[in-house]
Amino acid sequence: MSAGWFRRRFLPEAPLPAPQPPVPRASPVPYRRPRFLRGSASSPADAASGRRDCRPVRSPARGRTLPWNAGYAEIINAEKSEFNEDQAACGKLCIRRCEFGVEEDQEWLSLCPGEFLTGHYWALFDGHGGPAAAILAANTLHSCLRRQLEAVVEGLVATQPPMHLSGCCVCTSDPQFVEEKGIRTEDLVIGALENAFQECDDVIGRELEASGQVGGCTALVAVSLQGKLYVANAGDSRAILVRRDEIRPLSSELTPETERQRIQQLAFVYPELLAGEFTRLEFPRRLKGDDLGQKVLFRDHHMNGWSYKRVEKPDLKYPLIHGQGRQARLLGTLAVSRGLGDHQLRVLDTNIQLKPFLLSVPQVTVLDMDQLTLQEEDVVVMATDGLWDVLSNEQVARLVRSFLPGNREDPHRFSELAKMLIHSTQGKDSATGDGQVSYDDVSVFVIPLFSQGRADHGH
Repeated sequence: MSAGWFRRRFLPEAPLPAPQPPVPRASPVPYRRPRFLRGSASSPADAASGRRDCRPVRSPARGRTLPWNAGYAEIINAEKSEFNEDQAACGKLCIRRCEFGVEEDQEWLSLCPGEFLTGHYWALFDGHGGPAAAILAANTLHSCLRRQLEAVVEGLVATQPPMHLSGCCVCTSDPQFVEEKGIRTEDLVIGALENAFQECDDVIGRELEASGQVGGCTALVAVSLQGKLYVANAGDSRAILVRRDEIRPLSSELTPETERQRIQQLAFVYPELLAGEFTRLEFPRRLKGDDLGQKVLFRDHHMNGWSYKRVEKPDLKYPLIHGQGRQARLLGTLAVSRGLGDHQLRVLDTNIQLKPFLLSVPQVTVLDMDQLTLQEEDVVVMATDGLWDVLSNEQVARLVRSFLPGNREDPHRFSELAKMLIHSTQGKDSATGDGQVSYDDVSVFVIPLFSQGRADHGH
């Protein structure tokens, strides 16, 4: 939403800027679907349904195996945009050890096969303002992560991360200092994920700026390494662990509602970002002229609770944050491009130019699979917000538990389950029977844990 649009809609007396000639903008990357969908076909159930509004569900071709025999399925939005703005990636991570003293531009040296670390990677990206950022993230993030892990691999294979990566001992108490800080091997992986998000975010920013593009994307990433599953999330996608007797959230969603105070604080520190057209204050509803002089409920960046203030004329400006829960939106010239490692506060002027202000880092959850007695039906479900807008964690778990026990002999059961979850978001014919429909793009990974994590344990 441009400043010009809001002037026309809410400030008709204000002079409008002269229209700018359109500038041709080439996408930094061509549009595509995930590579592992090559050769795939749409779900035959869609064609058989006879519904005019049904959309094809795609999943990997039979015979194409994803890491850990994971399942995947996706569906495009109901004409909300021309392209599917979700992207997905998965693969094997080979983390190599570098011999100290070699030049940075030389190849990594493999000292012996036992000094490799291997893991696996699954990622979902939900584009906003077009698919470009999500495609860039799908092409880039795994390489950023590999580089960040290789930079700390000496610490990963040590019993305790050393103070000096080279093994140099400056202070005999260094191990004690590391122990007192509570620094563990998993903290190095978390740091690598955070740095990879930041590096990838920088790449996306440069590519979009160079091509005159706008937009961003969410990122939900699962990485298996040394017997643990690391789930990093920036945005409103979600991952959950489903077991026979347990549902465990593996991610925390970053939404306009959860980021409200951070965004309001930026508007407080940099009021020029509001362009004189918006208020950073939050009210239960959009204020009207009749509210002038009345004391109404409000809250600001420093408040979790609410208070009352007398309404003044500036309070009638369009609110920066509007709505509630998953339906909350950031409106106006301050818009959040919820992507990669950092939410980015972006200022849109009449030429739709972008200026980033970094807001937050991904939240990382660690699942220690060695501490679980895994069963054959234990899975992690990762999905973009199109699924969670319609199905709750409990509904998804119920569908998982009803489907997997009866399909143990099907080698493609996890992709079939992913397709069933998507079909359950498509209205009255769904398995949930509640008639809800998701009109958004939906992408789903189903990752089985039983016997799979052992392959990524150790080095």
